[in-house]
Order: sequence, then structure tokens, then C-alpha cells
Amino acid sequence: MILRNRIRDLRLQKALTQQALAERVGVTRQTVIAVEHSKFAPSIRLALELARALEVSVHEAFWLEDESGGTVQ
Repeated sequence: MILRNRIRDLRLQKALTQQALAERVGVTRQTVIAVEHSKFAPSIRLALELARALEVSVHEAFWLEDESGGTVQ
């Protein structure tokens, strides 16, 4: 399974730079980039902090997909 996210879209809706979001949640800009590109699966704590900073639920920001691209319920 693959962890997917809408962090980039949500960040842009809030007119935040990667650096600004990183500062809000206490990580580096490189970490935000890695999360946005699904290269890094954030810890539960970081996922919660990102969702809170973007004013959405974790469920709205992250989801699991199977290898065929289908959403896992």
C-alpha cells in the first residue's frame, strides 16, 4: 500500500510556501517536499500537525492506495 496526500494542494489553497508550512510544524522544507511527493511517510504526530496547520482532518489530507491505484477503505 502507498500513502498518498493532498498536502501540496492544501498548502497552496492557504497560500503557504513550503518553508512557511515547515516552520509551522517544526520540520525542514526538505521534509515537506518529501511528504508532498510521497517520498516520506510522516509519523502520526507529523501527519496530525500538518493537518492542523492546514485546517483539515488527517483523513482529508492523507489516504492509502493499493498498488492498482484504488483507495483502501
